[in-house]
This record gives sequence, structure tokens and C-alpha cells, in this order.
Amino acid sequence: MATLCRPAVQVPPHVITMADTLALARSRHADHPQLPLVLRLIENTGVRTRHLVQPLDLTLSHPGFEARNAVYESEAKARVPQVVSRALRAAELGAEDIDLIVYVSCTGFMMPSLTAWLINTQGFRSTTRQLPIAQLGCAGGGAAINRAHDFCTAHPEANALIVACEFCSLCYQPTDVGIGSLLSNGLFGDGLAAAVVRGAGGTGIRLERNGSYLIPKTEAWISYDVRSTGFHFVLDKRVPSTMGPLAPALGELAALHGWDVTALDFYIVHAGGPRILLDLGAYLEVPQDAFRFSRATLTEYGNTASVVVLDALRRLFEEGGPGDGARGLLAGFGPGITAEMALGRWQAAPTTVPKSPAEGALSPS
Repeated sequence: MATLCRPAVQVPPHVITMADTLALARSRHADHPQLPLVLRLIENTGVRTRHLVQPLDLTLSHPGFEARNAVYESEAKARVPQVVSRALRAAELGAEDIDLIVYVSCTGFMMPSLTAWLINTQGFRSTTRQLPIAQLGCAGGGAAINRAHDFCTAHPEANALIVACEFCSLCYQPTDVGIGSLLSNGLFGDGLAAAVVRGAGGTGIRLERNGSYLIPKTEAWISYDVRSTGFHFVLDKRVPSTMGPLAPALGELAALHGWDVTALDFYIVHAGGPRILLDLGAYLEVPQDAFRFSRATLTEYGNTASVVVLDALRRLFEEGGPGDGARGLLAGFGPGITAEMALGRWQAAPTTVPKSPAEGALSPS
């Protein structure tokens, strides 16, 4: 049965704090009629620090979509191999053992996908399958896990590599002054992650079932308006209320597997914001401590889109894991509105795995 192994996570070195973000909002939007509301919403995110792929002055400038996409490609090629190498070591595999690469990102565009570049430059076999996922946003991390699970179920001896690369700061649009856009400026951060799903062996979450659910008629709630200046993020004020319909979908998936969603041992979910975690806890009737890994990711890195689920999982590993056979849920939420959900049991290591914090930050987290 396929096992999701320990993720490797990296955040870039340039840091912006909550205080920095609030000061920028005050200076850049002093005449905004709803500035007090914007400041309050940003403060309520609980995001203490975020990491940026460029220094702040470059992040705030807008040299054009072409220039930004060139930064995306060059930074991805510079940074992705580092997390890939660490993820392979954690899974005790080499590049030649990988049969599928799932690459997920919604903050830049490349064709061919970065998967082709990885195969050509990082020692993967030329027969390695490629699965780029570009348009599921924050749900992409969950989708990558599920598609890797599907592949390893179909090919029981195969191994899949998941790579998530999100440079959300490259989507900053200085002319967007709607409430949702200004809130996003204080919420999203940059990060990368990689993890291996082994078809046999491995330590981590033994994946047993996955599913997807889309809330009807909510396509416009999270979206990109694609213009000559790049990706303009659209966030509807109704998004924080989406746990109402999504929590029952999580419960139904667990029930299909014979599990009670309110009585699992661990929960690894996408932290789009604090309201998501508060509502999900209330609907699932589980304490907020159950989401401590997701909340820590949100606090220290902000919303890093598809990377969040993998970083939250990294933190579960660092805590030592919940014990052999423990049952848990993983879920990513994103545009659609879509939930990508997975159920699995913890498969303990025969020996203790040493703690390895995310690399690439100014100081380890």
C-alpha cells in the first residue's frame, strides 16, 4: 500500500513581518476608505512572518508579467532540486527509482513543465511520467497526494515524487485595492516542498482512500483574472464560510471508509486562514489543537498555497508522529470551491528519524 513519506520544505530568505505588512498598508493606502477594516482583517490572520523569493522593494515593483515569470522560472530551477534531493533521501530512494513526478504550482507558468527540466537535469529516467497541475490553487497539494496515491495503487511497485513550488509574491498587483486583494497581500507567502509516495515500504502515512468534492456554483469565489500584467487574484468574502458544506464531505469520505471523522488521531488540512480552522473544528467537533500543525504553518509562513499541506505534514513528522496505526485525514481546499481529501494510517519507522527543520530561511523554524 502506498506510503506518503516525510516532506522536505524550503522557504526563501527574505522575511516580511506582520508589522511590516501593516505599515505598508497604511503608507500605500492611506486614503483607502476601508483602511481600518483592511488592517483589522490582516491582523486577524495571525500571520506573524512570511518569506519572499525577492527582496521587498523588488516584490513591490511590477516590471511586467514577462519579467516576473522569468523570475519564477529561474528561482524554481535554483530551489526545487534542493527539496527534491532531501525528499528522496527521506524516502531512502534515488531519482532513478521515481516513476512519476507530480508538479503543482499556481504562481507561474512554464511549458514544457518543470517536470521535463527535472528529468533532463536531475538524474530521473527518461521514461518517468509527468503530471503538472497548475489550476487547483491551494487544493493542489492535496490533489498531488491523491494523484500520486492513484498512480501507486495502479502500479503497486512504483514510486511517485510530489513537488510543490509557490511564489505567491510574484502575483502581487499594486493597482488592486479591493478588500480581498489587500487581505491577500497580508496573507500569502512563498515556499517549496517535495515528498515521495512509495508504492512499497517507507515511513509515514499509509494512504488508504481519497476523494474530491466541489461546492456547486462557487467557481467565481477564488479565481485568477488573467491580464497583460499577470495573475490578479480574486477572493470572494464568502470563502471563509465554505467549511459549512465541506466539513460534511470530509465526514462522508471517512464514513465510506468505516471511520468517524470526529475521532481521528491527526488532521493535516490546508490553512487558508484562521476562520477556516475555527469553523472546521466546530463542524467536525474536534479541538483546535488538532490543527496545530496547520496553524503553525499559517503563523510562520502565511498561506503558501499548495505547499501548506506538505509543510503541516512535515511538522507532524517532527513531533515524532502519532504512533503506529494512528488514523488521520489530509485535505486541501482551493478554487472551485474544491476539496481534495485523503485518509491514511501512520506507519512508524523502525528507528527514530532526526528532526530536520525547513531550510532556506534566515533562521530555522
